[in-house]
Amino acid sequence: MRSKARIGLTRDYFDEKGKFWMPGPGLKLLDDMPGVEYQMFPEFKREVTPDQIEDLDMVVSFRPLWTRQSLAGNERLVSIHRGGVGYERLDVPALTDAGIMLFITPDAVRRPMAVVYMTFILALNMRLLTKDKLIREGRWAEQSHYQGWGLVGRTLGAVGVGNIGHEMFKMAMPFEMKHIAYDPYLKPEAVADVGVQLVDFDTVLKESDILCIICPLNEETRHIIGEKELKMMKESAFLINAARGPIVDETALIKALNEDWIRGAGLDVFEQEPVQNDNPLLKMDNVVLSPHALAQTDQTFSTMWDIIVGQMATILRNEIPTTLVNREVLDSAKLQTKMKKLQERIK
Repeated sequence: MRSKARIGLTRDYFDEKGKFWMPGPGLKLLDDMPGVEYQMFPEFKREVTPDQIEDLDMVVSFRPLWTRQSLAGNERLVSIHRGGVGYERLDVPALTDAGIMLFITPDAVRRPMAVVYMTFILALNMRLLTKDKLIREGRWAEQSHYQGWGLVGRTLGAVGVGNIGHEMFKMAMPFEMKHIAYDPYLKPEAVADVGVQLVDFDTVLKESDILCIICPLNEETRHIIGEKELKMMKESAFLINAARGPIVDETALIKALNEDWIRGAGLDVFEQEPVQNDNPLLKMDNVVLSPHALAQTDQTFSTMWDIIVGQMATILRNEIPTTLVNREVLDSAKLQTKMKKLQERIK
């Protein structure tokens, strides 16, 4: 007997009343998708548990952890879909061993995340928050006391380039800055079109007036920016991190900001999220902060859901979308068996 494919959405896509909170056409796209039915997880758990996914074919996951224990005994789940490009909250080897594909949506966040970096660059160099504070506090007479810093001729640097970094440098080209980057996995021709000179790690630290952290979080990059690296930067430099918090040693960054090793910072991510109320960063005037949400726009979410629904439709046609993270899973007998059973159920 033909049945519908079952899709689960983690509970954090919904508010406390069970209302889908994301702007854009997310649920409507699922409503219009033939041959599927969807449900939200009944409750939010920090770590997904086996009972939450036992009768699901595909899951769209936002914040929960996925561990080996999450997948224990599961013989049905075919794929997990994550908005954005980060997947450090999922145990990828465990997914592969369980015969589960992991998909991300890099095209949904490439431009929005580049805009995030440009937003921090402009806000910090124009001293936007300081000047906003002046007018709100009735300090108009101090308007000339807080001059900003022009961008022409400055050096914009990045640790990691990739799609987001490439887009950021492309957006920055009209500002006539010098572009440098450290990325040991790139060849010079990959970034020549956006005027980027690839340099070694020490050089990008020492020469950047604005240093953007755009690399993924992994064991190689965890705390890649610490006291030693911050002391190598210019005293006039800004550090911007919208990638993942633990890439930067936050304790070292707080010390650097307090002791004027660098001029300031723009942060959309933190080592501990949510940020605790006693975090010293919250009392600093030389930082611009955002709660890991600056890229969350109507267009970001709309594109993300278009891509995710397209991924699921491709799977239901017994094909494999291109944005598969763990490609080695395609050799898994477990996945092949589950895909076969899924096709038998829906046809």
